Amino acid sequence: MKEFPVRDIPHDSYFTRNTYLDKGFVITAPEMPFIMDYSVMLEKWSFKTIYSDGEAGRDYVMDNDEIAYTVGSKFLHQSDNDKIEKAEEFYTGFLYYMENMFMRITVSEEYDQKAITEKIKEIVEYIREDRRFLIRILKNNEPAEGKNYLATHSVRSTILSIVIGSFLKLPPYRLIELGIAAVLHEVGMLKLPSQIYLSYRPLDAKEQKAILTHPILGYTMLKTNNFPLAVCLATLEHHERENGTGYPRKLSGDKISLYSKIIAVACSYEALSSSRPHKEAKDGYTGMLELLKNEGKQYDDTVIKALVLSLSIYPIGLYVLLSNGKKGQVVDVNPENPRFPIVQVFGEYTPDGRIKTVQTAQEALSIARPLSRMEIDT
Repeated sequence: MKEFPVRDIPHDSYFTRNTYLDKGFVITAPEMPFIMDYSVMLEKWSFKTIYSDGEAGRDYVMDNDEIAYTVGSKFLHQSDNDKIEKAEEFYTGFLYYMENMFMRITVSEEYDQKAITEKIKEIVEYIREDRRFLIRILKNNEPAEGKNYLATHSVRSTILSIVIGSFLKLPPYRLIELGIAAVLHEVGMLKLPSQIYLSYRPLDAKEQKAILTHPILGYTMLKTNNFPLAVCLATLEHHERENGTGYPRKLSGDKISLYSKIIAVACSYEALSSSRPHKEAKDGYTGMLELLKNEGKQYDDTVIKALVLSLSIYPIGLYVLLSNGKKGQVVDVNPENPRFPIVQVFGEYTPDGRIKTVQTAQEALSIARPLSRMEIDT
């Protein structure tokens, strides 16, 4: 990709291809102008450069690849592509919101409960409409190295928590409450020195002890600011474990609130399947198997089952090698059996020009193994 200095990009110009931040997060799609607010936001967060395979111009114009795609491929899976791009845009906007919210809390302990609630309502509605597209892009938007992975973790954990809560048929008001708790579950970290919670080095014993205080700090911060008790308790208890080995109070079983149980599973899966300082990401399948093992019975079985049935054992978004040697991507769950999800097969098309989608099965086409992004690109 080519680099474009932010200060040199004309306001309200259009790029012929997507623009990206740190080669990971989408900023604009071709039909979206690069407005002044983007420049202000990027400079505020010390991003001097963006990336794109396209060029900037005054008007929106399809490039040759898009024209060929449109004319030659009978609008090949255009609807899916549109939804994926919208999901990327939504995810990027949510992350930007989280970074700004954390900054306000760090600087002035400013909480706007009404604004947070409205944001969560928006997220709940988006997940209800386009859950599978949002989940698909989670794995393709790994936390950018050197950036605030606390905000990224909170965004991804919130999405997964609401997906789980939706599967458990929580009523709308409880989904919103769960989402608020998930967004704020790590807020206590912001009371610690940033060199501790953003550290890319091993922490010493004193620093590790400090990290263990963040659930109590978060609970106190939210209770002082009159958040609902259920939200405060979820912040306090999200590191408690079913077998009583968690912290800070070593609660077990039914003594742990439902929101805390959901956030615990969402956080653990997110941590297993995302890169962190000093830790390589596991693929979604391996991460899911680790959770299913539930060693020591740390997590609530009902919540784990809800995650598996929402994402499948080969989670939505995972690249896979099929038993016929073809490559593909998991795009939806099979409600009958989470071991055999629905897969888009790369290089195979339906008569109307769409990428072929198949239901995997034990006695027919099945998944041989997960693939890395590098294996897909080569």
